[in-house]
Amino acid sequence: MRMLLIHSDYLEYEVKDKALKNPEPISDEQRKGRLDEVLAVFMSVEKVDESNPDEVVEKAVKEIKDVASQVKAEKIFVYPFAHLSSELAKPDVALKILQKIEEKLKEEGFEVKRAPFGYYKAFKLSCKGHPLAELSRTIVPSGEAVSKEERNIALEKEEELKSYWYVLTPEGELIEVDKFDFTGHENLRKFANYEISKNRVADREPPHVKLMLEHELVDYEPGSDGGNLRYYPKGRLIKGLLEQYVTEKVVEYGAMEVETPIMYDFEHPALEKYLNRFPARQYVVKSGDKKFFLRFAACFGQFLIKKDATISYRNLPLRMYELTRYSFRREKSGELSGLRRLRAFTMPDMHTVARDLKQAMDEFKKQYKLSMEVLRGVGLTPDDYEVAIRFTEDFWNGNRDFIVELAKIIGKPVLIEMWKQRFFYFILKFEFNFVDNLDKAAALSTVQIDVENAERFGITYYDEEGQEQYPLILHCSPSGAIERVMYAILEKQAKLQAKGQKPMFPLWLSPIQVRVIPVSDDVMDYALYVAGKLEGAKIRVDVDDTNDRLNKKIRKAEKEWVPYIIVVGNNEKEQNTVTVRRRSDGKQVEMQLEDLIREIKAQTEGFPYRPRPLPLLLSRRPKFRG
Repeated sequence: MRMLLIHSDYLEYEVKDKALKNPEPISDEQRKGRLDEVLAVFMSVEKVDESNPDEVVEKAVKEIKDVASQVKAEKIFVYPFAHLSSELAKPDVALKILQKIEEKLKEEGFEVKRAPFGYYKAFKLSCKGHPLAELSRTIVPSGEAVSKEERNIALEKEEELKSYWYVLTPEGELIEVDKFDFTGHENLRKFANYEISKNRVADREPPHVKLMLEHELVDYEPGSDGGNLRYYPKGRLIKGLLEQYVTEKVVEYGAMEVETPIMYDFEHPALEKYLNRFPARQYVVKSGDKKFFLRFAACFGQFLIKKDATISYRNLPLRMYELTRYSFRREKSGELSGLRRLRAFTMPDMHTVARDLKQAMDEFKKQYKLSMEVLRGVGLTPDDYEVAIRFTEDFWNGNRDFIVELAKIIGKPVLIEMWKQRFFYFILKFEFNFVDNLDKAAALSTVQIDVENAERFGITYYDEEGQEQYPLILHCSPSGAIERVMYAILEKQAKLQAKGQKPMFPLWLSPIQVRVIPVSDDVMDYALYVAGKLEGAKIRVDVDDTNDRLNKKIRKAEKEWVPYIIVVGNNEKEQNTVTVRRRSDGKQVEMQLEDLIREIKAQTEGFPYRPRPLPLLLSRRPKFRG
């Protein structure tokens, strides 16, 4: 069973239509309902619950009671919500479990209301917004048999994990999260609430989805598994430029690029152990009688390369990199959301072999700064993301100054998650997290110091005395998944749009950087001449040769976020000039074409370039959506 518990000012619903052929019979009074000052419990009863329904009811009631006690709620709203799971129980079993939970909670003295089962319902709620207001729980019957490939110890541990949450200031003050004054740090407050609640379900469509569809960048692929997307030409250009940019930054940093398989053997001893230490749900494929899993990071292939390599202390730190197109994680269907969370994604993945903790921490700090630089290049500054740093209490006690320095580098308070003991393979981890328009957070850049896998995979180096030693390994993605970078860029622009500002891509990422609009067919030859000069300077340009009126052509270019709009008429043709509208400042100026080329090149210098992804003339372009 999956549960999402939201402490709310109120929850109300209204039945709209049948979701099942034979839904639960209800009266007219049950078609609407509301409770105020309530703990709303959204529930998905899963197939696994069918093995022991009574145990599931008992565990669910206990969890609900515990949360109600913490938030001091006396009213409970039991709300069937199938979207939390893709492995639902049979409807008759699910209904009986929900009815028993309702009965048991009433016996415990709560005022309880249950929404009808088997219907599409509209609902409204008002979440209270404190750190315990949104929580998620997973219940599994203890007697359920779970196959080796389905069981993941790390995921189980993650759900059981007891975390201690703080905010660390750049001045070095460690403050319990519920005692920190978030005034002036509203985004950090939202991030802390999201992390502590562990609610990853997307209950609404984030604004970036509308933008990615309107701009014909990315779309859902109905012919594939959920969380696998199709990219139209403009989206593929942006994605390809981001892939090239991040790869160039990592190689410039000193990493050696490699390529490894996407499929690995379940029976490989080191890989099998690592699967149970990495919190990810894997895809399983069969080849003959053997089972394989699809990689969810580049760790496997890079570790196996390192195992077979002869490494000297003189080679350290040794950095290896792969752009994994694709990595696969079988995320829950209710968590899939546009570009934010996918099942197939492109992950720039670097692994660094370090001889000891001192060298590992030095690399950690360098990669922390590298990540800031990479995000700055795609238009994301520290004001756009929040930092989480995670470690054990022992690591904090021994390395406090190092952690404080990380907060000083970013220049603002950061969220701290501390554990009494180490559960996973790493002792230190940071993430830069983007908080979107729905107050959901998504990790971008991350670095971890891994203390287990060198020994697990048999990775060694030779020290000065010629003795084999186990190194430490750093896992680094300086940008996070490429798709998630696109999500963050679009969500940022949606925020600016909501404030009345003009949204736009960074100039080097704009699919079309300049649009040339001739005022009539008489100057089409000059429009094509201007476009040719720009294209020769490696600037992405197109020409609006359609029969639309001039104002409509300009509005169309504005709607497509084209950074520079050139309008050419007889005057410009005679004087060999261009009239330019800049999207960045809204100004319209007449200038020499060479000056415009210099202006654009100054802004795109140091970034990768790809040619225009669509035909030069707008009249020659297909429409990919609707």
